[in-house]
Amino acid sequence: MAKSRSIFVCGQCGAESSQYYGRCPVCGSWNALVEQALSPKSATLARLPGDSRAHPGGRSGARQPRLSLPLDQIEDHPQMRLPSGYGELDRVLGGGIVPGSLVLLGGDPGIGKSTLLLQMAHQLAIRLQVLYVCAEESGQQVKLRWQRLAPESEPTQPGPESDPAIAPEEQIPGTGQLFLLPEIDLDTILTELQSLQPTVAIIDSIQALYHSQLTSAPGSVSQVRECTSALMQLAKRTNIALFIVGHVTKEGAIAGPKVLEHLVDTVLYFEGDRFASHRLLRSVKNRFGATHELGVFEMVDRGLAEIKNPSALFLGNRDEQVPGIATIVACEGTRPLVVELQSLVSPTSYSSPRRSTTGLEFNRLLQILAVLEKRVGIPLSKLDAYVASSGGLTVAEPAADLGVAIAVVASFRDRLVDPELVLIGEVGLGGQVRPISQLELRLKEAAKLGFKRAIVPKGQSLKIPGLEIFEVPRVVDAIALALRP
Repeated sequence: MAKSRSIFVCGQCGAESSQYYGRCPVCGSWNALVEQALSPKSATLARLPGDSRAHPGGRSGARQPRLSLPLDQIEDHPQMRLPSGYGELDRVLGGGIVPGSLVLLGGDPGIGKSTLLLQMAHQLAIRLQVLYVCAEESGQQVKLRWQRLAPESEPTQPGPESDPAIAPEEQIPGTGQLFLLPEIDLDTILTELQSLQPTVAIIDSIQALYHSQLTSAPGSVSQVRECTSALMQLAKRTNIALFIVGHVTKEGAIAGPKVLEHLVDTVLYFEGDRFASHRLLRSVKNRFGATHELGVFEMVDRGLAEIKNPSALFLGNRDEQVPGIATIVACEGTRPLVVELQSLVSPTSYSSPRRSTTGLEFNRLLQILAVLEKRVGIPLSKLDAYVASSGGLTVAEPAADLGVAIAVVASFRDRLVDPELVLIGEVGLGGQVRPISQLELRLKEAAKLGFKRAIVPKGQSLKIPGLEIFEVPRVVDAIALALRP
C-alpha cells in the first residue's frame, strides 16, 4: 500500500518543497509555506509519441501525424463582444464581454464586487442566460440584496391582468434567465455549467470553491489554482464567458499564487476610498483590450451608478482659488482625466523635513523636490512638502511631474496658478521638460472642459481650437509662464 506524504506550498508564489522552510526559497516570503497532504496515487510515466523507449526496437514504427498548422492556415472566427449593460465596464473590458474569456475581479471586502456583478447579471439576463454561483451566500441572501438594489423590480401580487400560471418570481423583469446556484463543490458547478450552457457565468468567489480530489482546505493555494484551471478549460471548450471574484491580501494583491493572474484572460481591480462614494475599476491585464483602462462608478443607495464625466469628479472648485493648486491631464489607458493637484509647503519644526503624498508616487515627489532645489534654486531642504491629488485618484505616470513642480513652487511663493491653465510634461533630472505620450488626446479633453491655456514640452507642436499652447524646454520657463501676473 502506498504511503501518503506531505508537501509544503508557498502561499505567495505557489512553489512546492519537500520540507519546511521559514522563508520561501523561491520568492523569499517569510512564514508562507503551508503543509498539504497528498493522497496516494500510482505514479505512471507518460510516454511521448515517437519516444524510443515506447518500443523495444528503439525506434517508433510509424510516423505520427503533424498537429501544428501554419499561422496563415488558421481559420478566422470573428468574436462578437457582448455588451454588459454598463459602458464603464465595457470600456475596461476593451469593448464588451468576449465569449469564452475568463475575467478575474479583485478588490477589498465591501468595495462592491458582488454588487457590480449582480447588476451586470441582471442586465445580461434580459436577453441571455446567466448563471450566478454564490459560493459565500445562500440564494435567499442574494435575492434580498437584489431587492435592495432594485426595489422597483420586486414581484407583484397576482392580479386580474396577470397570469396565475406564472410564479411571482418569474414576473420580475430581467430575472427569468438569471439562475442562482448556492454551491461550493467544483464538480457540481462544472456539471451545472455543462447542463445549463449559460452565455455568462459568475463565480463568487473562487476562494470558497472546493475540489474533492484535493485534501487541502478551500482557499488554499492548490485549491484556488486547480479550481481556476478546471473552470478555464470548461470556459474555453464551451465558449462560456466566465467572471470569478478573488479576495485580496492585506497588501492589496489578489490572494493566491501569481499563477492565478497568469491563467485568466483579464484581471480587474475594484478600488475606492471607504470615506468616498466613487469606485474605480482598473484593468491590470487584458488580452482583448488596452491595459490600465479605468472605469468610474459611484456607490448610491440603489447600488453602483456610472459616472459619464469623471473629470468633473477630480476637479475642485475652480471659482475659489488658493495658492499651491495646479491642474494636469492624466491618461488612464485610453481615457484622459483632468485632475487637480494640491500642494502645501511650510517650515518644519523638526531636524528633517517631512514629505507626504496622497495619490502620487512618493519617490517621484522626492525627485521633483531635488530638481527644484538644484536646478531652480528653491530651498526646499528645510521645508515640509505635502502633495495630494483631488478625488483620491492615483496618478502614477510621469506626465504629472510638471503639475507637481508648479504646485510646489506656487505654494512656496504663495502665488496663484491660472485656473484656466493645464500643465502636461515630465520633469527630467537636468531640469528639462521631457515629451510625453498621447498629448493631443489630453489637450482635446482640456479644451472640452473649458481650459484656455496649456503648457507642454517643446517639440510637440499641436493646434487645438480654443486652446493657447505654450511650449517650454525647461522647468524654469514653465514656472515663469505659470506664475506670471
